[in-house]
Amino acid sequence: MNALVDQLCHRLVVSCQAYPGEPMRDPDTMRRVALATARGGAAGIRAQGLADIAAIRAAVDLPLIGLWKDGDDDVFITPTLEHALAVADAGAHVVALDGTSRPRPDGRTLAETIAAVHERTGALVMADCSTFDEGIAAAAAGADLVGTTLAGYTAYTTKGDGPDLDLVARLAAALDVPVVAEGRIHTPEQAAQALRAGAWTVVVGTAITHPSTITGWFAAAVQEAASCR
Repeated sequence: MNALVDQLCHRLVVSCQAYPGEPMRDPDTMRRVALATARGGAAGIRAQGLADIAAIRAAVDLPLIGLWKDGDDDVFITPTLEHALAVADAGAHVVALDGTSRPRPDGRTLAETIAAVHERTGALVMADCSTFDEGIAAAAAGADLVGTTLAGYTAYTTKGDGPDLDLVARLAAALDVPVVAEGRIHTPEQAAQALRAGAWTVVVGTAITHPSTITGWFAAAVQEAASCR
């Protein structure tokens, strides 16, 4: 097993991302968020965008999973080989990319993309998948880690309220590569459940680093309680 991947074993990775147009959509802000989560015990960081990746890599001495969201097509998480190479060049130790069965914009297969990233940069690759079959195929294509990131976010999968723990368990039982639980993990207990289901590591984003959403959860609960008085 790769030493960097070993550092993430049964540990927490925090996704430090902000959506376009939001007040926190700034590389230096994300750098500071990453520093804060590292102080809180994060074992790794997941970041989006070349400037964010570079800023965080320079400031935080933790394994860094990088991606580049680009385009309006179904495949927009590091959609092409050029995107993947740029993510690695920006400082990501692990390049996260779309690992679904959908066609990639540059026409390359997932296996071709992964092989090129390995050969040209030496970075590892995390495949963001949405189904069991996609996870199996991604591992066969050479992915170093397989994530459940896109479960519920493709047209052919169903989005639940919480993480897809069944998918985590099935992939963990079937694969020799580490399985990353990611997607709709909103509580510490859900994170623990993901590890008990067999995840190598757990990625949490919104529930830690997205104040607008977290505030919305509290505001809705307070409003609901007030309406009952």
